[in-house]
Amino acid sequence: MTEKIIDLRGLKCPLPALRTRKVLKGMAAGEVILVECTDPLSAIDIPNLVNQTGDVLEGTERADEILRFRIRKA
Repeated sequence: MTEKIIDLRGLKCPLPALRTRKVLKGMAAGEVILVECTDPLSAIDIPNLVNQTGDVLEGTERADEILRFRIRKA
């Protein structure tokens, strides 16, 4: 399976979390997305979202001002 990249750079809270939730709802179990954000609050919002949905946050990384979250649909 390939990762789908969701580019949410430039969006401000709460849009990154809302758009990530929408994408996760349309995914099948086992699929993976890589979410890219620039909003610093995403560092809190995306992990909280994944905790609420029961999906798996497989990794996070920060490169310059970009936050990346690797999420696997449960």
